[in-house]
Amino acid sequence: MIIKPTKVEAILSLVPNADFAIYDNANIVWNSHDVPPVTNEEIDAELVRLLQEYDRNQYKHKRQPEYPSIGDQLDDLFHAGAFSPEMTAKIQAVKDKYPKV
Repeated sequence: MIIKPTKVEAILSLVPNADFAIYDNANIVWNSHDVPPVTNEEIDAELVRLLQEYDRNQYKHKRQPEYPSIGDQLDDLFHAGAFSPEMTAKIQAVKDKYPKV
């Protein structure tokens, strides 16, 4: 499940290696002395950008939990004969080595 971006994600988007703590969702304590802190205005602007990106991708967030797992998709392709002969042989070798009990 994809969760809406927060102030923490906005800070990490701006300063990926930032070492900080947030108290009461407002007071930021910067522990990194080698990385200059970003301003609240920069953080707010980045959060707006991340939220807009999140909203533009709502269809992805709604689709993801309803898709079959990648494993199920690949297994279906294998059984449908959609793989190359080489890949089919590799998959079949593993299935033969570890058969269903």
